Amino acid sequence: MSQANVEIVRKAIQAWNRREADLLLSYTAPEIEWMPAGPAAVESAVYRGHDEVASAYAAVWQTWDLFQFEGSQLRDLGDSVLWLGQVKMRGRASQVELDEEFAAHWVVRDGKLIRIQAFLSWQDALDAVGLTE
Repeated sequence: MSQANVEIVRKAIQAWNRREADLLLSYTAPEIEWMPAGPAAVESAVYRGHDEVASAYAAVWQTWDLFQFEGSQLRDLGDSVLWLGQVKMRGRASQVELDEEFAAHWVVRDGKLIRIQAFLSWQDALDAVGLTE
């Protein structure tokens, strides 16, 4: 089952990068929780359910012309997946560009994402899931 979880996360990241909110939400359970980090945390620390998460995605995409996840490692943790990579961003109004280390912990239950927590550093993410490097 865990390889299937890795594939769900891979598809969800691809949907995010294409700004396909409906497709991304199709990989999530109705009770999805999204905890963004840094620039993605536009209005709230936690978004719950499809409606809140969809609204938050829209707000992020209105703020940033570019917001893509690149160059990743996906670590299979059984019932969850840890993604370690880079985020490339460009502010819509400022045109300021960022290329930063970024990570996300994706929890899967019954083939659907139930929790996504973002981190501004790989080390924070590794610490949060109990891995050390």
